[in-house]
Amino acid sequence: MERFCVEVIAATLKPQQVVWAAMHQDYSENFVWDSQQQWPDEPKAGELIVKHLLSGDRGHYGPLEHPQITFNVGYFPHSMMQQVRTHRVGVSFDVQSFRYTGQRIINVAEGKQDVEDVFYLRPVGPYTNRQGKRYFYSEEQRNEDIKWCLEACQHYQKRISEGLSEEHARGLIPFDARQHFVLSCNLRSLMHLLDLRWKKDAQLEAQKLCELLYVHFEQWSPAVALWYKENRAKKAKLSP
Repeated sequence: MERFCVEVIAATLKPQQVVWAAMHQDYSENFVWDSQQQWPDEPKAGELIVKHLLSGDRGHYGPLEHPQITFNVGYFPHSMMQQVRTHRVGVSFDVQSFRYTGQRIINVAEGKQDVEDVFYLRPVGPYTNRQGKRYFYSEEQRNEDIKWCLEACQHYQKRISEGLSEEHARGLIPFDARQHFVLSCNLRSLMHLLDLRWKKDAQLEAQKLCELLYVHFEQWSPAVALWYKENRAKKAKLSP
């Protein structure tokens, strides 16, 4: 999992102040923009959001939909991308297509790129299956699986050289090729995604994605992120 990464492409400046302005307009007699000089600063806005909007699970999450953030997610397995991509409420995805990005498969076959740069295999260690049965994924098993991925790349290269299109030949590669994508969401839908995929029974790689997303969440909107961590994180609550 050491290759997994999440970077921020763009984000709304002063997101907590934006949420505060939206919240304040709900009950203000005046046009909120006109009093901009009196708005609370970003840390204070965060405190007010928590106090008046989030504390006590009031459930009024609409103002959280205004700030937007866009992430570039890299080197996660295809299965994890599929799992998170099902949750599209307020979340947009653009995902690397195996129809156009087959050169890296050929690079592996030609020895120009490492197998694990292109395919994901879980680390050696203990695991539990969906029925609660424990097992151990051994070094020997993992090495056999790396060899199988290499052989699949060589077979892919052979079929491409025989004239198959990339979209045809991609069906021959192992399922968990690494796949990069861009993910955009608002503050509310970010918490929605974390609620669904940071719980203990979520796919391990999805949990790791949530850990990396939370690092940026904390930097971007610290007061809301802290409230989330203390009240919702990993608790499998119904998403806001």
